[in-house]
Amino acid sequence: MSITQQYLLDSHRARQHGEPVPPAPETGDARAVRALRDYVRFRAVVAGRPAHGRLRRHLRHALSGLRRHARVGL
Repeated sequence: MSITQQYLLDSHRARQHGEPVPPAPETGDARAVRALRDYVRFRAVVAGRPAHGRLRRHLRHALSGLRRHARVGL
């Protein structure tokens, strides 16, 4: 059974029992991702780390290490 079929079945059952219809699938995904991002930023600030730009800085650091390693190997 697909996610859409399950949603339609759950919606039908809820209507028959007079209960609220469940939310459509994948409607809360963006909200959940935003909440996770906000939580990670909050934890970073509480820990005294920068709240943004950390991924880019880590990637730049890793790439510079790879470049140095490649030059030494030549």
